[in-house]
Parts: sequence; structure tokens; C-alpha cells
Amino acid sequence: MDQGDRTLLSSSFGAAAVAYAEHRPDYARTAVRWALKSAPGLRVLDLGAGTGKLTAALVALGADVVAVEPDPAMLTELRRALPAVRALPGSAEAIPLPDGAVDAVLAGNALHWFDMAVAGPEMARVLAPGGVLAGLWNVMDDGVEWVAGLARVSGSAAIGPRDTPTGWRAEAAGMHLPGTGTAALFGSPEQAEFPHGQRRTADSLVATLATRAGMLVMPEPEREATLGRIRAYLASRPETADAEFTLPMQTCVLRTRRS
Repeated sequence: MDQGDRTLLSSSFGAAAVAYAEHRPDYARTAVRWALKSAPGLRVLDLGAGTGKLTAALVALGADVVAVEPDPAMLTELRRALPAVRALPGSAEAIPLPDGAVDAVLAGNALHWFDMAVAGPEMARVLAPGGVLAGLWNVMDDGVEWVAGLARVSGSAAIGPRDTPTGWRAEAAGMHLPGTGTAALFGSPEQAEFPHGQRRTADSLVATLATRAGMLVMPEPEREATLGRIRAYLASRPETADAEFTLPMQTCVLRTRRS
């Protein structure tokens, strides 16, 4: 993905901020605990915080959290949901915090949007020595047959390669944390996966998939056709046709430590 495509996709969420807040899942608590386990303290930066899905999990675990988010509409939703959290405008490439301000930098479904050549040194700058950098991704478990079928009919704009454990593992294997030219600042990355799930109906799952970046930038006729295929598939499956169900998921984590 070139920088132009990354910018277009990463800036698409603000138009769907309310739907994002309503429909996107939280993060498995076991995954968040693992991400923080080796941090020297609980001063945590949620970077690219969106509407506060990961922020809320960090608060629940007792962390002292500051959230940084570049999109004004997403930041408004975060402040509405979590008014006690310090929430600042800013980006991974220009973090509005002083040197050594936090013990951990976490990014929920956001690390892949960062320009790591710039963001890597910035994240290292705000981390205390020994601090943790971790990316977390919620993905759909394509080891479950009906979820694999959903991925096939949805297309990559709705469920892309990174949105399943199989694809995430392949991408994580080639992902350098924090990026070219900054390897001396961080140790070797570790990765782990944690079972997760989200209660959905067919309608709310369609609404969730409609908040994906690829769907948000899609021309309206193509978007409606894609959502129509998804609705038809969900109506055809006994697991999803008639009632609320648990969407099988995993929270995947890639973690490294500041040297």
C-alpha cells in the first residue's frame, strides 16, 4: 500500500464515527494484559485511539491513559464515551507528549496506518526506557467455516487479509517494529493471539463491516452491492439467519520493548 492509499483509507473513519463507536468490538482483556505485562508502569498512551475502544479496556485495567487521535469526529466520540480520559488531537508521527512520558504505547487496529519511518522514533521518544510498544488487532476467526464463507463473499474491502488470523500471521511475520532505521531503539517483536467474540445480529454485523475503511471509500453502488451480498449470505446460514449470535474472533498482538 502506497502512502496515498494509506492516507485515504486511514482518514475515512471520521464520516462513520458514530457507527464505529456503536458497532466496532472491544478488545480481549487477556490480550491487553499481555500487551502491558512487561511495561515498567501503567502510564499508557493509546495512539490512534479512534472512538476509545482500546482506551476503555485500558481504563478498566487501572492504567493512567492518555489517548491521541488525529480525526476530530473520532475524538469527539471518544470524549463523549470517556469524559474522564485525557484525549488529545495528534498523530503517531507527531505525538503531543514530552520525552519519556509513558511506560507503554498501544495502538488498536491502527499500527498499520502509521508511517513507521517517522512514527517509530516518535514512539521511542515518548516511551520510558524499557517501555512497551504493542499493536492489537481484532480479527474474525476464519477457522470457523461460516466465517470463512463470509470472508469469501464479502471481498477484501470488507474483510481483508489482515482481518483474519491466517492473514494477520502472514503480515505480522513481515512487519518490522517500529520500522526501518530504528531497529536499535527496540527489541525483537513477540506475537500472540487470544480468543475473543462479539455478540451480533445479521443486521449489526453488516453495520460493523460497513465501517471498514475499504467500504467507506467504495463508490456507493459498489458498496450497496457488497453489503447486499453479505446480507444474503447471512440470511442463508443457520448460524446467523434468525437470532443473535457470537461472532468468533481473536485479538492478535504484536509487542516489542524500548531498548
